[in-house]
Amino acid sequence: MIITEQNGARILNTLSTSLKLVYKNAFDSAPSNYDKVAMEVPSTGASNTYAWTDRFPALRKWIGDKAVKKLTGHAYILINEDYEATVEVDRNDIEDDNLGMYNIETQAAAQSAKEWPDDLVFNVLTKGFSENCYDDKPFYSTDHKVGEGKNAKIYSNKLTKALSIDSLAAAQASLGAGITMMQELKDSEGKPLNLKPNLLVVPPALRETANTLMTTDRLEDGKPNPYKGEFEVLVCPWLATKTEWHLLDTSRPVKPIVYQPRKKPNFVAQFDMNSDNVFMRKKYRYGVEARGVAGFGLWQMAVGSTGTQA
Repeated sequence: MIITEQNGARILNTLSTSLKLVYKNAFDSAPSNYDKVAMEVPSTGASNTYAWTDRFPALRKWIGDKAVKKLTGHAYILINEDYEATVEVDRNDIEDDNLGMYNIETQAAAQSAKEWPDDLVFNVLTKGFSENCYDDKPFYSTDHKVGEGKNAKIYSNKLTKALSIDSLAAAQASLGAGITMMQELKDSEGKPLNLKPNLLVVPPALRETANTLMTTDRLEDGKPNPYKGEFEVLVCPWLATKTEWHLLDTSRPVKPIVYQPRKKPNFVAQFDMNSDNVFMRKKYRYGVEARGVAGFGLWQMAVGSTGTQA
């Protein structure tokens, strides 16, 4: 099957359509978990600005004029970044009908594209111990400030307690500390936020401990396990350490992490017979392009532990 000027457009269009279908099928079947911890906020420009506020409007008894809250927020800007994965097809392989390896490469590119939001989102989550969120404090910090002036309060959403592999009772105590920390949070007017953690994110090294803690009836001392079935466990290979764990409330529209797609992964192809790349090197190209970024949402929705202390 020699590519000529007469049949070239038809052959290359058929190849492009075939690879695009391979990409779509592989993309659709690949797993993804980013939406369990992140809210998707589409972007229409170079960046998005998030004016997160300390005030959570709550119902009050209506006497006289309404009390209009002035939202005093913090500027937090996420700038979109470009991503790509490109594959070259040699013209000889097309003419020799030797395209099987390109199907495999296309499937691999599709899986990588499907995992792209996971990569963005979970890399942000694991950096929460060191990188700042909207209040100019690390996302996981011991001194988040809520409110202003004499009514300001300091809250923590950071722990160092381990999910112990050797003791379920110790792991249960660590988890209990995180739950209490989140449920004690209040807004700038002293009203409880009524947060309810429902997702436990752990690295592969803590898979067994987390799953056992969620399924066992009793602890080593014979006492009932109060957290059996309480949280979904998400094992995340993107976490940077073997000891960290994250307890999240993902039950609300606002989630702990922001996923900001400007352009979701998109299959692109350059099969122009007249391009310099084809004329000089007999190479065609196809691949995936994407643009976006991930960042921190509300720190109140998460408690993180480095897991470095028993």
